[in-house]
Amino acid sequence: MFPTIFRRRIITLPNTFYRARLNLRCSPSSSVRRRFAHNSADDPMFASIVDNPPQLVKTGQKHGPGLIVLCNLSSICLLDKANRLEVLIPITAFALGTWQVFRLQWKTELITKFEDRILKPPLPLPPHVDPSAINDFDYRRVFATGFFRHDQEMLIGPRIHDGNDGYLVVTPLEREGGASKILVNRGWIPKKLMRQMDRKVGLTFGRATVEGLLREPWKKNLFTPNNRPELGEFYFPDVIQMAKFSGSDPVWVEETMGML
Repeated sequence: MFPTIFRRRIITLPNTFYRARLNLRCSPSSSVRRRFAHNSADDPMFASIVDNPPQLVKTGQKHGPGLIVLCNLSSICLLDKANRLEVLIPITAFALGTWQVFRLQWKTELITKFEDRILKPPLPLPPHVDPSAINDFDYRRVFATGFFRHDQEMLIGPRIHDGNDGYLVVTPLEREGGASKILVNRGWIPKKLMRQMDRKVGLTFGRATVEGLLREPWKKNLFTPNNRPELGEFYFPDVIQMAKFSGSDPVWVEETMGML
C-alpha cells in the first residue's frame, strides 16, 4: 500500500493525463506531429544521431587536389562579377607564370643535352641496334658504311620547304659484314625531281659511308592520312612500317654528310 499522501496525489490526477498517455502509446496522428513541430525532441517520431549514428565514407585518406580546386571554384562562384575578376586574374597569371618557368627549364635541359650529343665525335653504328635503346642516343652523331638500295627508295610527302612543294627521300642502306639494313633520310627534294632519272647526280652507287644523326621514330598527328606502302605513297615517316616494307631494322638516321 502506498502512503496516504501518494494515494491522494494519484487519485487527484486528472483523467486527461491518462488519455494523453494513451494517445502517446498509439501511433501519433498528424495533430500530434503539428503539436510538437516546434520542438523536435518532443516529437515521438524524432530519431537522434545517437539512435542512427552516421556512416563514415572514407577513413585514413586525404582529399586530392581536385576537391580543393572544386571548393575554391565554388567559393569564387559566390562572388559577384567584379570580385571574380579580381580573384581569377592573379590566379591565372600565377599558373601561367609557373608553367612558363617549368617549360623554360625543360627546354634548357633538352637543348643542353642535344648540343652535348651533337658536338661529340660520331660513333660507329653497331651491327645490330636495339630499337628500345635509341631514346638514349637521340640526336647522337653516328656513321655507317654500306650500299644504298635505290630500288627500295621511299618518298614521304608532300612536304613544304621554303614555300616549295616536295618530298623527303628515304633510302635503305645495306651495310657490310652481315650488319642490319637501316633507313637513311637523305633530305628534301622539290616535286619536279620525284623521278630518279631527273636527279641522277644525287644517286650514290657503290660503297658509301654515311654520317648523320640517330633519331627516335616520329609521332603521327591526327590530321595526317595513313600511308599506303603497296601504292608507294608515304605521307608520314612511320619508321616501323617502312622498316617492315623494306626489310630493314627500325633505325632512322638523318644524313648530314655522305662520303664515297
